[in-house]
Amino acid sequence: MPAVDVSNWDPHKDRIAEILTHAEIEDCQLLPSGSNYVFLLRLRHSPAGEGLAIYKPRRGEAPLWDFPDGSLYRRERASYLMAADLGWDFIPPTIIRDGPYGVGMVQLFIPSDPADNFFTLREDHQNELRRMALFDVISNNADRKAGHCLLGLDDHVWGIDHGLTFHPSHKLRTVIWDYSDEAIHGTLLEDLTGLAERLGRESSILGALAELLGGDEIEAIRNRLARILREAVYPRPGSHRSVPWPPV
Repeated sequence: MPAVDVSNWDPHKDRIAEILTHAEIEDCQLLPSGSNYVFLLRLRHSPAGEGLAIYKPRRGEAPLWDFPDGSLYRRERASYLMAADLGWDFIPPTIIRDGPYGVGMVQLFIPSDPADNFFTLREDHQNELRRMALFDVISNNADRKAGHCLLGLDDHVWGIDHGLTFHPSHKLRTVIWDYSDEAIHGTLLEDLTGLAERLGRESSILGALAELLGGDEIEAIRNRLARILREAVYPRPGSHRSVPWPPV
């Protein structure tokens, strides 16, 4: 991985999605990873210059018994779109495009200190992590490891690796159980209420998710939103496999 002081394109930059979509791929390096293939892309764009991105091709996804084959890259994109629709700016800009190994997810690389993770961030970034924990509930994230929480060089907290999301059956597995039974404060509830309303009618976010997820998966989002809005508290861990393994 690049050193922590490597700079990259600003994730809040105007037209960053367009830049990621049209930038020329100059280099593609395999990164140490889990069961799926993950690559670091070196990109060049005129006039944006050089940048780095993470590339997860569809053909590099290992088959899973419970998620449809070749669907994880679409779930990464769906997670980004839903977080952006909520106004929750914690998933790096994520697009779908062709790469050296075919179509896949391309996500802006976030330079960070690899020593940081959820366990080192939990004391000083509770508001950001509360929001991330709530997103994991509504997206049904089955794999929120501690290392999926990054602290950018600008002190912004980011969440990555959202491929195991949106399953219609309950799959929530996360290291972030610190807020169980805590009341969800008003701003977050307002955000979720707005998302629930938009998913209940024709809207840009509903149309975008419908291109990436199945109808039963979208209905499950609606059901999870309805439950969290009704109860207005963070859930407790269940009795079976509520924490991913390994947790980091």
